[in-house]
Amino acid sequence: MKKKTTIHITVISFIIGFMLAVQYNTVQSPKKVQTTDIWEVRQELSDEKLRHSELLTQIRQGQETVRQYEDEELDNPEAILTQTVDQLQAAAGIKEASGPGLIMNIGPSEELIEYGYTVEEISPQLLIRLVNEIYRYKGHYVEIAGQRLVHSSAIRDINGKTTVNGVPIGKVDVEIKVVTETGEEASKLYNYLLASSFMDEFFIDNMLLTVEEPQPSITVDAADVEIRSTYLTEYKGD
Repeated sequence: MKKKTTIHITVISFIIGFMLAVQYNTVQSPKKVQTTDIWEVRQELSDEKLRHSELLTQIRQGQETVRQYEDEELDNPEAILTQTVDQLQAAAGIKEASGPGLIMNIGPSEELIEYGYTVEEISPQLLIRLVNEIYRYKGHYVEIAGQRLVHSSAIRDINGKTTVNGVPIGKVDVEIKVVTETGEEASKLYNYLLASSFMDEFFIDNMLLTVEEPQPSITVDAADVEIRSTYLTEYKGD
């Protein structure tokens, strides 16, 4: 009888001890809350503020155009219409665009070539990142190796070749032209690229990214691709 009682007490004590251990571990080890790095939040906030600023600029430009159309004293409304059409065609890549901007060149690093390093194709991913940063810092019109970037442009790897608009850009002496709206925006883009990590990232791929100083006038060619519209059709008239 005493033996059974001892066994019961042992089992009960074991259960109570196990429950106390679980409770103690729960108190001492609360669930970890996933947090986002403060710098990632600041970067996302900075990106959103840039987008907000760009939208405000576009709204002001649209309001100014509407004001010009509504101006009763406007002597030549056709001129405003022609100017608007020219701006839209330049933005769509249908015609060439000119303005302040800068030129970049991507080529092999001669120092590394002398030591026997081989030059690979420019990484499409790295090129896309560079283009995204150019747009982020208000580079409005971009041309890569003679290929104008439009809304339907694609930078991708095709059969081991890095292509823009389906055209291989080659391994060496790739020229990138960027046109901005103002000289101040061109200077900001220039300073950002010099301070960024892109130079090092291209150097890792045995390439050298060179950024020339801003120029008052640079011209990018019209897109040599068919620009298709899904929802718009040409009006033939009566």
